[in-house]
Amino acid sequence: MGQQSTGPLAGVKIIELGGIGPGPFAAMLLSDLGADVLRIDRIAASDSGIAMPEKFNLLHRGRRSVAMDLKKPQAVEAVRALVAQADALIEGFRPGVAERLGLGPEACMAANPRLVYGRMTGWGQDGPLAQAPGHDLNYIALTGVLHSIGTRGGPPVPPLNLAGDFGGGALYLALGIVSAILEARGSGRGQVVDAAMVDGSASLMTLMYGMRAAGVWTDERGTNRLDSGAPFYGVYETQDGLYVALASNEPRFYRETLEKLGLAAAGLPDQHDQSRWPALKETFARVFKTRTRAEWCRIMEGSEVCFAPVLSMGEAPQHPHLKERGTFVEFDGVVQPAPAPRFSRTPGAIQRGAPHPGQHTDEALQDWGIDAARRAALRDAGAIQ
Repeated sequence: MGQQSTGPLAGVKIIELGGIGPGPFAAMLLSDLGADVLRIDRIAASDSGIAMPEKFNLLHRGRRSVAMDLKKPQAVEAVRALVAQADALIEGFRPGVAERLGLGPEACMAANPRLVYGRMTGWGQDGPLAQAPGHDLNYIALTGVLHSIGTRGGPPVPPLNLAGDFGGGALYLALGIVSAILEARGSGRGQVVDAAMVDGSASLMTLMYGMRAAGVWTDERGTNRLDSGAPFYGVYETQDGLYVALASNEPRFYRETLEKLGLAAAGLPDQHDQSRWPALKETFARVFKTRTRAEWCRIMEGSEVCFAPVLSMGEAPQHPHLKERGTFVEFDGVVQPAPAPRFSRTPGAIQRGAPHPGQHTDEALQDWGIDAARRAALRDAGAIQ
């Protein structure tokens, strides 16, 4: 069993129609903040996702799992009965699939007019590409995100699946669901939240689109202030083959950086003379390679330089700052990021580890009001497992 919910969403009930990627991450975030999220998994194993023992599938943490065959009408009826008690539902199918299952917005909101119906897709519910397959990389490619990430003269670099799946997808879906639940408490009416990764990833680029319109950002990678073009904002290799991150944008931080690098009296060009940035980057790179990462940490840390070592996932949980804050925790034997953000009075928590599909079928259905006789009938029909 996990911890009793104390988060700000304690008492909120959410149905998650099992999927992969951004939908589960949004459900995880809502669970971390205290919501009771019930995941409906397929009885038959899916061929999608990443194969690994379930306890390590951290995107599934915090909620209970019921295994259902949604092609059985009895299972669909049971989901509608659950929906009648829920504040929100999350689904991540291609447009039209939920409707064909009998679990689209119209059917679910007939059972519960206050329901917030959260839809997670890549391309959105409409538009020429709505029915096209895709993944994170495709969505950020279309919105200008992928083109903008990389070094000068090099190809675009995939930023893991952070900008599409998680940043542009899950976070916008979670925000949309919480916002719509808040509105429904006043209006008494639910609504559909259409969270498309193309929309969210484009939204994440708002600053850059504004800078481009102002003429202070170009489409050439690695030439701009925040994309490794500026010598004072980038990653540098150290003597031992490791890396450090420098982000001394402001003049006072930049002046301190020059002091720490021993370049204050070197007669360097003005910080904002972009024509001289390539040469200045070479100077910085040459200096950073004269010491190890640990030596640069000793020199830079505690100063007014915007500096940090580039840590691996193996190193990050051991950093003193992250250890003191509890940024990472060990739960169910797995080191993982702790719930975020933090609340002073109603702290979030990991409610339980990642479940096996169907691990809580009887327990959860009973708690959600599906009695023993109906569960037996569902089992006899092959609708649950």
